[in-house]
Amino acid sequence: MASNLDFSLALSLLFAAAVLLQWLMRVWLISRQVRYVAQHRASVPAAFAHRISLAAHQKAADYTLAKAKVSLIDITLSAAVLLCWTLLGGLNWLNLLLFEFITPGLWQQLALLASFAVISSLIELPLSLYQTFRLEQRFGFNQMTLGLWLGDLLKSTLLGAIIGLPLAALILWLMGSTGPLWWLWAWVAWTAFNLLLMWIFPSFIAPLFNKFEPLADEDLKARVTRLMERCGFAAKGLFVMDGSRRSAHANAYFTGFGNSKRVVFFDTLLKQLSPDEVEAVLAHELGHFKHKHITKRMVLMFGVSLLGFGLLGWLSQQPWFYSGLGVNIMQSKYLGVPAENNALALLLFMLAVPVFSFFITPLMSAQSRRDEFEADAYAMQQADGAQLASALLKLYEDNASTLTPDPWYVSFYYSHPPAVDRLARMPAPAGSL
Repeated sequence: MASNLDFSLALSLLFAAAVLLQWLMRVWLISRQVRYVAQHRASVPAAFAHRISLAAHQKAADYTLAKAKVSLIDITLSAAVLLCWTLLGGLNWLNLLLFEFITPGLWQQLALLASFAVISSLIELPLSLYQTFRLEQRFGFNQMTLGLWLGDLLKSTLLGAIIGLPLAALILWLMGSTGPLWWLWAWVAWTAFNLLLMWIFPSFIAPLFNKFEPLADEDLKARVTRLMERCGFAAKGLFVMDGSRRSAHANAYFTGFGNSKRVVFFDTLLKQLSPDEVEAVLAHELGHFKHKHITKRMVLMFGVSLLGFGLLGWLSQQPWFYSGLGVNIMQSKYLGVPAENNALALLLFMLAVPVFSFFITPLMSAQSRRDEFEADAYAMQQADGAQLASALLKLYEDNASTLTPDPWYVSFYYSHPPAVDRLARMPAPAGSL
């Protein structure tokens, strides 16, 4: 019969191989994207030649290429940091270090989670700064000052501590106090927390970062209200968000849960689109509501998370799970501290699962693209399809989205269909031949 040592070695080899394969696949996909976009940079695709200028097309290509270069750095750094935390013993070292200052128990485990979060954020900080103040600035999208960026960082950190630490404490307490079925109670708590967060986010969390003003354009408000009534959608209000404080990118979205649902327009979107185009874009979002895409995704998320908690419940009882991912059990026993604790189990699980779930990304992306096609079809039933096509063209241009992505990259990553595929199903916008 295989021993814990055999399982530990097998897990270490499997995990290392998965990390390497994931990194190789990401590099390959980005390399394909770079080559494909660069090869098609010189001319606008024929389907867009009458609406998109060569300058705009080349800006989108250059923006895509610049983001790809940053992504190569990001995925390489992420893979290296992941191996440092796990197989190279980073979490083991941090856990033992904290035992020198805090006695074993809930507080030490909370300190481990908080320390991990802080260190991970500090590692990611330089790249985040570069993306905002160099890359986005270079292409004219960044509107943030350093003061605003630092303020957002401080608020998100404090919010994460205020919300995250009590939830973590509850999960850890359930893991240690409710017996073999702790994972089921933890899943119930996690699900309830997510539903509560969706309900309070629009009214209490989002306003900490942005200003939300009621939609002032009475004609547009009346048009949007009639559209929502036709679609059977009730919202608490129509709001305009000051997205231009941070970025020139445009968007619109629904947020909230139950009676807290609201419609939010970026101020940049209202400046870029006509009322007909805004109505068509909102009809697309209502298509997601009509086809219950959001509800289906929530059910899927909660179902998968139930399986995840069940798997964690089993793995957390296996010594080879810890030693296979870099926790030196013999060293801990020699030092007289717990080699296996619930916070370590949570962190190791959270680090390992994305490595393996990465390989089902194409399935999730394909389902998301199907949902987008369904929402487009619904929008064309409720609004002017040519106006939706016109709005999409403006948004692709204003957001510098490439019109010529690599097909393999699209299949793996794109949650929305490429422009050429979406527009092929819509009436030609005004001004097209």
